[in-house]
Amino acid sequence: MNARLSREEWRLRQAAHAARVDPWIQPRLARQSRHERHAVEDFLFEYYPYRPAQLRRWHPGPGVVLEDAEEFLKFTGYGRVPEGVALRQVSEKRRPFLEWLAGLLESTDARPAFFACHGLHEWAMVYRSPQIRHERLPLRLGRRETDAVLESLSVCCSHYDAFRFFTAEARGFNRLQPVREEPREQPGCLHANMDLYKWSFKLSPWCPSDWVADAFELARRIRELDMRASPYDLSSLGLDPVRIETPEGRQDYEKRQAIFAAEARPIRQRLLALCRELLAGFSTSPAAGAGCRP
Repeated sequence: MNARLSREEWRLRQAAHAARVDPWIQPRLARQSRHERHAVEDFLFEYYPYRPAQLRRWHPGPGVVLEDAEEFLKFTGYGRVPEGVALRQVSEKRRPFLEWLAGLLESTDARPAFFACHGLHEWAMVYRSPQIRHERLPLRLGRRETDAVLESLSVCCSHYDAFRFFTAEARGFNRLQPVREEPREQPGCLHANMDLYKWSFKLSPWCPSDWVADAFELARRIRELDMRASPYDLSSLGLDPVRIETPEGRQDYEKRQAIFAAEARPIRQRLLALCRELLAGFSTSPAAGAGCRP
């Protein structure tokens, strides 16, 4: 153990974390109580299986002893130590996932970033479809013009969890055909960088809550760009479009995408370092569980 926090110290950190995430959580809960939804801001709560109460919960991460903290023993992963309460070593059952995730993060970080996908995945999700995913939002350009944009531009989506929502008619436009079993994620991809939030909370409670909040904050801003570059009219939400159907809009998108990629890299690298640290805690190292996903 390399850090020790008194009850007063960890309670202050706990309160600071709650104060940071509450401005994201409380509007979501208020909308739920009114049976309303926000097409941009609710995405992270609906697509990713992490409840607001979990996001609000503070964890210090490994190597920290909390004094007078018996209430943490009700959470998975904690145990008593002579000085107080601390996280135990990760269960052996988690080893295949940690090895898989370390491989994914490392390979993603090593690939060159690609900044010319222009958010066309959202256009491919409505291509020639009688229904649209966000039924309360109109299309900016109308049905025929929206389809024409996809047909006129190069579609290069490398992210399986975006590609799987393409309409059947749109799949053939994609220069890549990603599959779940062999991810080829690259660090310029908005969805790969949003997914850093998913990987951070899947490492919880060993991932410090400050890191989870950092990843959520980045994912929230990325999601806004994702939707502003989409075919939907977001004027009712007070959001102007990034018009990727124009050369100027595509340039704007690429600049913003590059900024997010630069912000995502340190988050990805410290999650990779955490995976390696947790794996180093195992006394033996049998072969990795190939293809084991969360």
